Amino acid sequence: MKNDSKKRKLRFPSGIMCLLVVTLIFGYLASIMGLPNMLNTMMKTAHDLLLNTVFYLMSICVLTGAIGKLFVEFGVVNMLEQLLRPLMRPLFNLPGVASLGAVMTFLSDNPAIISLAHDKRFATYFKKYQFISLTNFGTAFGMGLLVIVFMVGQGFYASPFIGLFGACCGCICSTRLMQHFVVKAYPDYAVEDAIEVSEEEAAEVEQQKQKTLFIRLLDALLDGGRGGVDVGIAIIPGVLIISTFVMLFTFGTGADGTYDGSAYQGVELLPWLANKVGFVFRWLFGFQDPHLIAFPITALGAVGAALSLVPNFLSHGWVDGNAIAVFTAIGMCWSGYLSTHTAMLDSLGYRDLTPKAIWAHTIGGLVAAVVAHWGYLLYELLAM
Repeated sequence: MKNDSKKRKLRFPSGIMCLLVVTLIFGYLASIMGLPNMLNTMMKTAHDLLLNTVFYLMSICVLTGAIGKLFVEFGVVNMLEQLLRPLMRPLFNLPGVASLGAVMTFLSDNPAIISLAHDKRFATYFKKYQFISLTNFGTAFGMGLLVIVFMVGQGFYASPFIGLFGACCGCICSTRLMQHFVVKAYPDYAVEDAIEVSEEEAAEVEQQKQKTLFIRLLDALLDGGRGGVDVGIAIIPGVLIISTFVMLFTFGTGADGTYDGSAYQGVELLPWLANKVGFVFRWLFGFQDPHLIAFPITALGAVGAALSLVPNFLSHGWVDGNAIAVFTAIGMCWSGYLSTHTAMLDSLGYRDLTPKAIWAHTIGGLVAAVVAHWGYLLYELLAM
């Protein structure tokens, strides 16, 4: 009886703290936006994210899952492992086959790496700590092609590729930091294989190879696509919950300067906080205007939303080549990791390591931006 009363006493303060935090957060939002507008904005933002972001990501997962399965089935993975092993090991401490994940996320989005990771034959190349770090590795290249093409379309040509180099440096930092954090927390993961293929599964692989070319092609496409659907469903909670709150604290009022309960409105707390330390961003990133801080903050939740800020920045004359290089680097490296890391690690079965992944990737994104800034200064110096 005494032990039970002690447990109840220990649990009671945590419940009070939970209520206080929830009341503080929602009370703050409601005091600025109004309670009806806050609730409407939350629901409409989550609904729009579901329709226009989650289903889009699911379609990416289906297509990349099919392509990844196809590459695994017909030996492309083995070929990449042999060709890129000398590069991947010293830079990222990953097997060469991981480069396939970088290519697929570069062409599509972050969750593509998870579609690939769910393939058992792909996972056999990794130790457990390397396998977990794929979340950071793949995210650093997410939507890279879209970001670069968009920046080139704005009339900048060298800057986006300087940003790409910065993103690669940030990826190295983020991936290796994550591996360090994982091994420090779970030393056994350094020697444990990510997955073990049973004799039955190995026999199934051999049996699969004996099928006709057409059947192997069809099975690979359909099985990979089916796995993509499962991953697409798994990311729904993380995207809707995390992204909605990031956007509530990032965006401001509607176009008319008022709150009307529309999607993607908010209280602009994150930009306000960032402006308080604007001198740091000017030194690290070379930003000449405090409004530019909105891009990396928005990229925390969604790089697509961050890109939509660039034309407005250009019209005000706030953007130069340095800013585009930094935008490209941090947009690629972060690419909405706050909204996807939770879901990605959850789908891999390592939800408890999410804080470590987010911390490692935060540092990696900052490294990417700093490298892009100084890389652009070097480019300007050489071009003179």
